[in-house]
Amino acid sequence: MAIEIPPFEHTPTQSIPSIVNEVRTTFHAHRTRPVEYRLIQLRKLYWGLKDNEQALAEACKRDLGKSQFEAFVSEIEWVKNDVIFTANNLEKWVKDEKAPDIPLTNMAVSPKIRKDPLGCILVIGAYNFPIQLSLGPLIGAIAAGCTAVLKPSEVAPASAAVMQKIILESLDRSAYTVVQGGIPETTALLEEKWDKIFYTGSGTVGKIIAKKAAETLTPVTLELGGRNSAIISKNADPRLAARRLLWGKILNAGQVCTSQNYIIVDKDIQPAFLAELEAAMKEFYPEGAKESPDYGRIVSERQFRRLKGMLDDSRGKILLGGSMDEKELFLEPTVVQVDDLGDPLIIDESFGPLIPIYTVNDLDEAIKVANQVHSTPLAIYPFGTKKETDQVLRETRSGGASVNDSFFHASIPTLAFGGVGESGQGSYRGKASFDAFTHRRSVTTTPNWMEFLLSVRYPPYKGKLVQFQKMANMTPNFDRDGNVKQSLVKWIMSLGARDSGGMLIRYMVVVIAAVGMKQYSERRSKL
Repeated sequence: MAIEIPPFEHTPTQSIPSIVNEVRTTFHAHRTRPVEYRLIQLRKLYWGLKDNEQALAEACKRDLGKSQFEAFVSEIEWVKNDVIFTANNLEKWVKDEKAPDIPLTNMAVSPKIRKDPLGCILVIGAYNFPIQLSLGPLIGAIAAGCTAVLKPSEVAPASAAVMQKIILESLDRSAYTVVQGGIPETTALLEEKWDKIFYTGSGTVGKIIAKKAAETLTPVTLELGGRNSAIISKNADPRLAARRLLWGKILNAGQVCTSQNYIIVDKDIQPAFLAELEAAMKEFYPEGAKESPDYGRIVSERQFRRLKGMLDDSRGKILLGGSMDEKELFLEPTVVQVDDLGDPLIIDESFGPLIPIYTVNDLDEAIKVANQVHSTPLAIYPFGTKKETDQVLRETRSGGASVNDSFFHASIPTLAFGGVGESGQGSYRGKASFDAFTHRRSVTTTPNWMEFLLSVRYPPYKGKLVQFQKMANMTPNFDRDGNVKQSLVKWIMSLGARDSGGMLIRYMVVVIAAVGMKQYSERRSKL
């Protein structure tokens, strides 16, 4: 029985202002603030997803050639689990927090942190994981008590249409809705005033959105890509490195923003690594990638031609793969030996199943290359000993990292995920999704009886400065050279420890030693 997918229909641009006005009006009516309202919306979304699982899987197949396994694991079950996790923890997250590090003199005003919704949110999704990357931020917006408009990627039209059906049938339409379309519709949305914009996609479009948001001082979360590197030291396990990094480039046909863009390999291990790559390819696809039901397709002709152009323009040598079929949008996982850091496969983000290999003499050179190509990628993947991988983490920057693996950190749905520098700003997933759309509002409540204490702040100020300094000024515990100074009494009381944790450990050692000495003395006295 054929699975019916709703048609993808562009939203008329002239209707966008009224759509946005409705969700903004709903927010200002405070209907989305009660926690029970948010929980009901989340629970309804779950059942909407559950009831449309097969339609979502079929949509992913039509849009990206995703296998049912990939569609369920990386899309459908992912967001369903996200809804359940969020609903189970929301009542805990929304509670006021006691403000930390408050001096005794200010305790009477009961400082606390409220969790307020930011307001009306625009979520712009991506095509590579059209369900996860669209509904993930929406779940966070609902949990935070915001209203939202979702603009899915038009490049994955079947997925966009099914999501629209689910949202309109499951959620409060006055608070959560969908706008479909491409550049004209997105441009119209960006003309509206938002309380936050959440965008997932390319850095080029991210700059356009950030620039437009800056006109109205609208905060943004940008989940962008990056020329992520994998670094394989001479002490790495070549088989594990090959299998894990190959998987990172075959999932979703390499259309994963966190997958490695290129691999830096120590010359001593490169032959073994390449042999293991070939063995892993044969193991994963015994009949070849094209004949495998588990290997996806490139999302569109435009993206296929872009990838083909990168491969054609590369000065590298194809070592493995290289076959393609534009009619089927099939591009085989392709390993290329590259010797020039200016090669298109290095300087541009491929966002596809291209696997350039760059050879280095040692780990120091590898780190230098990674920082030179992109100093703030979305992720980095070091393979080697703990000492080597620690050095990589210490001497590089990235949004996240997976040691001895390919984007494992990005596969944990409750671990905060985001970029740094050119790879993005802000993070989400798990509690971080709630935080992304929440304003932490500092609140104090001054009791009437404190008025006599507050008289120091009222004019006239004559004679009050000394009084205020006694109440508020702190005394430094360091000298002019930046060295910490400590009184003899404090040193004795802390047993020379630098912090309370160290002091506790030293006191425990003293107690254990004292008990031991006492028991020893008692035994000696009985002899």
